[in-house]
Amino acid sequence: MRVVSLVPSLTEAVARTVPGALVGATDWCTHPAGLDVVRVGGTKNPGTGRILSLAPDLVIANEEENRAPDLDALRAAGVEVLVTEVRTVPQAFAELDRTLTACGAPSRPRWLDEAEAAWADPPVAGRRATAVVPVWRRPWMVLGRDTFAGDVLARLGVDHLYAAHAERYPKVPVDDLRAARPDIVVLPDEPYRFTADDGPEAFPGLPCALVDGRYLTWYGPSLAEAPRALAAALRAARR
Repeated sequence: MRVVSLVPSLTEAVARTVPGALVGATDWCTHPAGLDVVRVGGTKNPGTGRILSLAPDLVIANEEENRAPDLDALRAAGVEVLVTEVRTVPQAFAELDRTLTACGAPSRPRWLDEAEAAWADPPVAGRRATAVVPVWRRPWMVLGRDTFAGDVLARLGVDHLYAAHAERYPKVPVDDLRAARPDIVVLPDEPYRFTADDGPEAFPGLPCALVDGRYLTWYGPSLAEAPRALAAALRAARR
């Protein structure tokens, strides 16, 4: 089986579970460390010619991270493309099962069982809280409806204030974000790399939690560690 992954989360999952299956991955596929495969460009602009040159049996993609025209071009060239949809934690487990099976996994990996167990009774970060969750700056964009990250936070006791917005990633002026008076501002380090010096200063007087974006937005082996790590970061910010 020769697999090209266009999704960092799935790259890590396949590399951990079916060693040797991956022949290509995006430039953003940073885990596992030292992954030695051909890089095929970004998630939004993969090089279809480079992918085809690898003669993959399967390309794995995601309906949010990858563009339909790129996937259609691969299908038109005769390549099988598996597209995942992950907007909740349970969906993540189901799609990981489906993807790993398609990639030739001989059995369900232990890390997936451990991840599912970790989310069966996740730690709640204190009393239930409201949040805004910026994912970009210039312009400011936040989590909106039907997002995997929003479901992750809800399971940890944090309800983001734009969960009912018509858009999944609405642009909202920072003045409006401050005026919403959330209990906490959650600032991940991807896709925009918020840091202690870039982000919290926009929300004076509000507690800000800087969190690892891999724990908040990736669905793969990191799911086993995510509940504990995220709950700890959220608790620390609210002290």
